[in-house]
Amino acid sequence: MKLRIMIVDQDPGRGAILQQALADAGHTVVGRLNDEHTLLAAIAEHQPDMVVIDMEAPGRDTLEQLREVSRDNPKPIVLFSNNRDRDYIRQAVQVGVSAYIVDGLSRERVLPIVEVAMARFREFQALRRELDETRNQLIDRKVIDKAKGILMQRKNWTEDQAYQLLRKTAMNRGIRIADVARTLLSLEGMEG
Repeated sequence: MKLRIMIVDQDPGRGAILQQALADAGHTVVGRLNDEHTLLAAIAEHQPDMVVIDMEAPGRDTLEQLREVSRDNPKPIVLFSNNRDRDYIRQAVQVGVSAYIVDGLSRERVLPIVEVAMARFREFQALRRELDETRNQLIDRKVIDKAKGILMQRKNWTEDQAYQLLRKTAMNRGIRIADVARTLLSLEGMEG
């Protein structure tokens, strides 16, 4: 898979090595920054598939920008750094860095690192989607249960009768059962 990659590197020599290694692997470097100060704007402009940062000691501002990228426009981030501080590495991973590499940059290491970072990123995004879906299903289940409880109390129905009414209403309107339940709760003045 050919990627569109943005490079952030303060050292022109290292940046050239990195750019050449990526080009040799068939990837396209869509942007190259000399510092991290305009990272968010550059990502918005170039829309890379991946960001590779090679800095001696990235600052806290860099981590904050990476947090925003991971929150608003998630993509794999590879960070080459000489910073061996465990707390900093932990923070980097928490803000969304897919691969944190210490001990310098060499051409031979670039491609495997990019591939691993992409794979880890995809796996993490799949887990995040699965967690969101599970969370939403649980919320829907609670809303449906509340709505059934109201119907059971008001109409003196069984749980199955209440569920069948919600189901039939959803089918007739072409919407989800949870949406019918939310409407009922809204009409009752209850939160879903």
